Amino acid sequence: MSKKFVVLLVLVAFLVGGAISATAMNFLADEGEPQVKEEEQEQEEVEMPDDEVHSDVQEELGEEFTKIQQVISMLDEYYIHEVDVDSLYEGAIEGVVSSLDDPFSEYMDAEMTQQFQQQLESSFEGIGAEVTQREGHITIISPLADSPAEESGIRPNDRILAVDEESVEDYTVNEAVQLIRGEKGTDVVLTIDRPGEDEPFDISITRDTIPLVTVRPHVEETNGQTVGVLEIRSFGEGTAEEFAEELAYLEDEVGIDGLVLDVRGNPGGLFDAVENVLTHFMDGEETYVYTDRHDMEPEPSTLDGQGVKDYPISVLINEGSASASEILAAALNEVNGYEVVGETTFGKGTVQQTMPLDGGMLKMTVFDWLTPDGNRIEGQGVDPTVEQRQPEYFYSTLIQSEEPLEYDMNNSEVRKLQLMLEGLGYEIDRTDGYFDDNTVEVVEQFQSDEGLDVTGVVDEPTEERIEELILDAVMEPENDLQLQRAIEVIFE
Repeated sequence: MSKKFVVLLVLVAFLVGGAISATAMNFLADEGEPQVKEEEQEQEEVEMPDDEVHSDVQEELGEEFTKIQQVISMLDEYYIHEVDVDSLYEGAIEGVVSSLDDPFSEYMDAEMTQQFQQQLESSFEGIGAEVTQREGHITIISPLADSPAEESGIRPNDRILAVDEESVEDYTVNEAVQLIRGEKGTDVVLTIDRPGEDEPFDISITRDTIPLVTVRPHVEETNGQTVGVLEIRSFGEGTAEEFAEELAYLEDEVGIDGLVLDVRGNPGGLFDAVENVLTHFMDGEETYVYTDRHDMEPEPSTLDGQGVKDYPISVLINEGSASASEILAAALNEVNGYEVVGETTFGKGTVQQTMPLDGGMLKMTVFDWLTPDGNRIEGQGVDPTVEQRQPEYFYSTLIQSEEPLEYDMNNSEVRKLQLMLEGLGYEIDRTDGYFDDNTVEVVEQFQSDEGLDVTGVVDEPTEERIEELILDAVMEPENDLQLQRAIEVIFE
């Protein structure tokens, strides 16, 4: 298929709308690491238009396509330097798609398509963070659980300004991802602009192999009640089977009295995976999501559910919950009435369709997700029914100061220090970033407690010990205020 015909197909897709279907329509989750297919639906194989149809379409498009041909022909004949006609047609395609001003719609050439397909594998090497483009910025949706990105302190809604000092302004998501990903053991430095921080700062991350383990169970005991917690990290190819096995274990072997479904930091994934999870909790006649677009009535999706459980359930969400996670949380609340605890989700509620084109790929947004009550997810997110923030030190990154922190300093790194010390149980008078006499006293007390040199100055050994203990504190369930509240509400 010629590049000229590819341009024609793209023009058809956007000017006459809905005229082309793909062999396997891939609903894609949020852009980034990893890119995962949300659903593969069986469809009839595409038959490319014959010459007669080609001619009819050209006639229908008229001057629009003719102008593109004329411009490329003139450039080929008269431009001062030799031009690559195929590259000109590639540029024409990219121009058509970019004019949509939609970060999720893009044309990928053959090389980028190959890289994109590699991101659909069950593991990859990188930092382990899902990214998107929001308001013109490459933005973190969520770091994956236990990934280098999470361990380094990357947070949802962080904006990536540069990768290894190379600005990613005006980069597509896939272009930025190619810079961020890399071989295991290598370092990458991200320049981060974070809401609430005074200045951008750098975070160095060592890349690693990121396996896509999707379901992690554990059990909590409270007031004589046994509560199962199923943390769903993403919705991948193995999620449905993992979830069914772990739920059966909690129900049949542990004998739980209640269940918390934790999709905090879950960036989404396979659409059929979230559907399979929902079958465990809903009746078959219920609508759990709608798809919507400008030229159609919202179309309901139902499932063959196993019925409502006889024990109470709550759902945990935060600002890193996106896409399929938002579908799950909204459905379980609006259909089953389960409480949703935490913070408003990310707000990724669009569906992308991919179509192969001459070795490349066209990806376009084709639907919006609507919740069972008809609420739009895109740009809005899902609000908790029970709002609960974490302790402030949960939201802090590791200290990034290149010099020791000491008396009379006043900056965001000192504020991080103060929040961490407060989180470790020390009584500190202020957390506004000014290193006063009381902060000196608290640092000295910490150093004495930990067998460090008592100086009142936060040197490297002191900083490392504080960060080690605060990371341990974050992992303790009793410090997880959102989890504790989610357990409380199911028995209220």
